Amino acid sequence: MEYTIDATGKKLGRVASEVASILRGKKDVGFAPNKVSDVKVTLENVSKLDISEKRGEAEYKSYSGYPDGLRIESLDHLAGRRGMKEVVMRTIRGMLPRNKLRSLMLKNLTIKD
Repeated sequence: MEYTIDATGKKLGRVASEVASILRGKKDVGFAPNKVSDVKVTLENVSKLDISEKRGEAEYKSYSGYPDGLRIESLDHLAGRRGMKEVVMRTIRGMLPRNKLRSLMLKNLTIKD
């Protein structure tokens, strides 16, 4: 099944939680938490998301594994460096379960500016 979601004028968290729920397979009748559902989600117009000033100060963290390897970056800086596509991808990734299926679920997501 294919879903197309238009993100124009919507809040980042609302769109991300909706996409995460669909990718997880919660809208499917035969939902099983140990299976990847066969849905394709296309998210369009992510550059037109409604992001408030306070949300622009949100922090995204990455850790290299080495001492002093924690890097903290604001949403505005990350969007300027990698684009809104990366911001949305990281937000959705954080809403999916942290197991072996997460990368498989994210392969069913297509994000368009």
